[in-house]
Amino acid sequence: MRLLTEAEYKATMEPEPIRIGPDDEPPFDFWPYFDEVPESDLAGHDFSDGNVTYAWHMPQRNLQHVLVNCEKPNVFLVLVLDLTTKSVYGHYLLDIMSV
Repeated sequence: MRLLTEAEYKATMEPEPIRIGPDDEPPFDFWPYFDEVPESDLAGHDFSDGNVTYAWHMPQRNLQHVLVNCEKPNVFLVLVLDLTTKSVYGHYLLDIMSV
């Protein structure tokens, strides 16, 4: 489990990400990683429903950002997927209202 710093997370972003459609299949099963994220990394937020509304492909580095919804609007647990190695690069707690 790797909690990304803000700088590490931003380094995985690209200027023109491609939105993944809601009906597209995940590239691999990342839920075991999600299930093991320590509670201390969640800052008291509840992501237990495991709902994903947004996912973005970063084509230059072949990464995907999967945003797992929180019970609170505009807060997401972002799983950064490395599509080349089919592994989770890390996770980041994103609060869009505080950006």
